Amino acid sequence: MGYLSSMFSGLARSLLFKKGKNNGEDSGGRGAAEAMAKEAKKNGMILRSSGIVNVDGSNNFASVFSKRGEKGVNQDCCIVWEEFGCQEDMMFCGIFDGHGPWGHFVAKQIRETMPPSLLCSWQETLGQTSIDLDSDLESDKKRHRFNIWKDSYIRTCAAIDHELEQHRRIDSFYSGTTALSIVRQGELIFIANVGDSRAVLATTLDDGSLMPVQLTVDFKPSLPQEAERIIQSNGQVFCLEDEPGVQRVWQPDGETPGLAMSRAFGDYCLKDFGLISVPEVSHRNITSKDQFVVLATDGVWDVVSNQEAVQIVGSTADRAKAAKLLVECAAQAWKRKRRGIAMDDISAICLFFHSNSPLSESQQVHPISVATPK
Repeated sequence: MGYLSSMFSGLARSLLFKKGKNNGEDSGGRGAAEAMAKEAKKNGMILRSSGIVNVDGSNNFASVFSKRGEKGVNQDCCIVWEEFGCQEDMMFCGIFDGHGPWGHFVAKQIRETMPPSLLCSWQETLGQTSIDLDSDLESDKKRHRFNIWKDSYIRTCAAIDHELEQHRRIDSFYSGTTALSIVRQGELIFIANVGDSRAVLATTLDDGSLMPVQLTVDFKPSLPQEAERIIQSNGQVFCLEDEPGVQRVWQPDGETPGLAMSRAFGDYCLKDFGLISVPEVSHRNITSKDQFVVLATDGVWDVVSNQEAVQIVGSTADRAKAAKLLVECAAQAWKRKRRGIAMDDISAICLFFHSNSPLSESQQVHPISVATPK
């Protein structure tokens, strides 16, 4: 880990010098991470739209697709960053679901600020942590890695939520976004979730069938531990008469627009009443039986079960089309199951863990044009 920290700092200094920004204050910090993001984008390592990421020599293969719903502008957005932080064995995937009048701006702002801020926090935490790399206990190393990422995520989410509140051009008082992300580092994945998007892993059983493993919790106000925090903060949790079963977070007077999730970035009208942006962070060791993970907004999970999702993705012959097929299946399910209700924005990232037969094209990032709903 010490080696990684030194390498990160060296890369940061070289990038800042190249950009003419090495003024001492930003060295090794947020400015370096933002410079890395620009370099990665220029080199085709970052995808921010529907498409695929397939870098030669990497075990990662990511398929991304987003479809606008029937409520106006698409407030979902995604990012996939291969060789995250210039580390060959690292990848970042994030999916964000905005809400409220400024939700699409909030979602994009968090998408842009989270990866470099996380890199900065990770590098700082590495520099402050001493790990015995000669330890014979692999479990100790994994626990240390998890603690580093957990601390980095918690610090990052607090920092970017504070920055968003101070943003002069984005009004996030009544608007916000969820944020679900995964960092793959070698054969470990670290998952951080704020809101009600969901990550589901597909693992292979002995009979060859795929079994879904839900990696995250949908943070809804109906969860007992979430409702307790909100009520203790003088917030309210209740359903509207025309929305039975949909619990929302409200201010004490119940006058503000209720929020159907208990954790989010933004939504500062509710931050004093139990809404938080603290992520739940977990990890998993990837085995040969684990095939892929699906990150999707609630537009998918409202109408598609975990089992259905892994079956749809797992049965797709062309992995490049996996996310699009899942999204389109969800769109059809909305028409069958939610008649009379405007379809939500629907987005998904399918991250495959193991290399497959080479594709016919060698380009690293392949954009896909997003179909516009009629």
